[in-house]
Amino acid sequence: MLPLTESEIRASFTNTSAHEIARMTLPGLHEIVWEDREFLGWRDAHAIHRGYIVYWRDDRPVGILLKAAGSRMRPGISAMCSLCRTPLPGGQVTLFTAPRAGQAGIDGSTIGTYICSDLTCSMLIRIVPPKSDMQPDPADLIASRAEGLSSRLNSFTDDVLRAG
Repeated sequence: MLPLTESEIRASFTNTSAHEIARMTLPGLHEIVWEDREFLGWRDAHAIHRGYIVYWRDDRPVGILLKAAGSRMRPGISAMCSLCRTPLPGGQVTLFTAPRAGQAGIDGSTIGTYICSDLTCSMLIRIVPPKSDMQPDPADLIASRAEGLSSRLNSFTDDVLRAG
């Protein structure tokens, strides 16, 4: 992923108001290893139910506001993130909804999906077993996972941008 500035991030959002963008807290951008990410995802430090995803799409940054469900999955069950496809304990996966862009979102239309609660899919896809005769090359495995993650994120974004 190419680095982003605070102003690029704030200008990238497609499904939220200028008021919500102004209130948004950003992560420490100086701490991010951009080349090891398919997207920048974070939870708002001041609004626990809000999350954000920003990534490069067609040579421009696109941001999506997410809202986390108020309830958690029952302990003892497992779940899978729909973006990175990592199986995790249910408490580490959250149902997020994203308001649709434009008038549809203003009218209350949303798209929902299960995503890693901390929005760190880019880090999870990089955890690989050591290379062996039974396992593919770790770099090839990460590249394949990254391609799938990017494809699923683009599909989710298409649904958010669709007029509904």
